[in-house]
Amino acid sequence: MDKVTIIGIAGGTGSGKTTVVKKIVEALPPHYVAVVPLDSYYNDTSHMTEEERKAINFDHPDAFDWKLLIKQVNELRQGHAIEQPTYSYILSNRLPDTVYVEPKPVIVIEGIMTLCNKKLRDMMDLKIFVDTDPDERLIRNIQRDTIDRGRTVSMVVDRYLKVLKPMHEQFIEPTKRYADIIIPQGGENIKGIGILCKYIEGLMPEETTELE
Repeated sequence: MDKVTIIGIAGGTGSGKTTVVKKIVEALPPHYVAVVPLDSYYNDTSHMTEEERKAINFDHPDAFDWKLLIKQVNELRQGHAIEQPTYSYILSNRLPDTVYVEPKPVIVIEGIMTLCNKKLRDMMDLKIFVDTDPDERLIRNIQRDTIDRGRTVSMVVDRYLKVLKPMHEQFIEPTKRYADIIIPQGGENIKGIGILCKYIEGLMPEETTELE
């Protein structure tokens, strides 16, 4: 495989990272992007009791299997397919199933702490931080977690105040300084995302843009 472009997209929970990724995928030729979600790389906790799992702080860098993530991104970069782990928020553990991911010209690594790990950052050609107001992110968290993760509104708010907010301020917000591009208002920033997509298109070899 020719040159592989690695893009890292970070930002707080509920900031609109997924929307930005979706727009990048849509802007490039079909089947051109492999998306690697950081959420798939939480540590394997099979050896723990349910009680121990529930006590894990999943909003801390130590909750992620950086070694496996870096290894698999390297494999994709070298043109090898990977078996990406899958993770259940309900069980707080990895699932036995994996996702087969083929190497593509563009690899997008997306997640709250994508820019936390220096080794991973150094592999990236482009680093993006999606920046959204905290109250906006809290509302999105409430909407998502009550529907998808079986939590009540008070559980989400309590977790936000005790865990998400302090962890965001300690670990996620400081990584903004590593970003090449900051997108305010997340997925709603149509112009910002448009400029970003144009820039990424410009990184592609000319024959691929002619194929569109």
